[in-house]
Amino acid sequence: MTEMRFQVAKAGFPLIVLSALASVLFGMIGSTWLMITSVAGTAFIIFFFRDPRRIVPDGPGFVVAPADGRVISLETVNETPLFSGTCRKISIFMSVFNVHVNRIPCNGKVAGIRYSPGKFFPASKNNASDQNENNALSIETPNQKKVCVVQVAGLIARRIICYVKKEENVLKGKRFGIICFGSRVDTYLPEDSEILVKKGDRVRAGVSIIGHIK
Repeated sequence: MTEMRFQVAKAGFPLIVLSALASVLFGMIGSTWLMITSVAGTAFIIFFFRDPRRIVPDGPGFVVAPADGRVISLETVNETPLFSGTCRKISIFMSVFNVHVNRIPCNGKVAGIRYSPGKFFPASKNNASDQNENNALSIETPNQKKVCVVQVAGLIARRIICYVKKEENVLKGKRFGIICFGSRVDTYLPEDSEILVKKGDRVRAGVSIIGHIK
């Protein structure tokens, strides 16, 4: 379901240019080892910031994964970073080898955004959701249900980027941000939602259906 056309997220352009220029500089001064290392680094940065096009599945109420990676936790919680109320929480861990572009899980309007500074524990740990640097979005669906998506920094991830703004209308599968170099994304669905993934499942942002809002 992923188109073959290759493209790179804009957030990666500055790093790619700097790394490529360093490769040229090392080549000009005759430092072969540093040039090879820099070229390899440039290739990895391009790989990391890849942004494949995705075909988003149709269907009212279906929620797609906001991130590529592995489902590491499914639980019921009493609140989200932006609002209180019992929710079903789905946590997806992204390794440095996953696509890191994040996508909106459902149609709606961005009701709130909050950035919170914090620590940088490994993103796969349970305490990462509560203590790590994060950026939370609340989305109000067309039938007035609330969904929360939280970009969580990790041990290596030190930069969270969010493209959308409060009151913006968003569509399922729309790119809304990126987290640089390993992280996680938590999704909070209404309590009566049907969860369609299990712990350990591999998912792709904008493609894999993770739940259904009734």
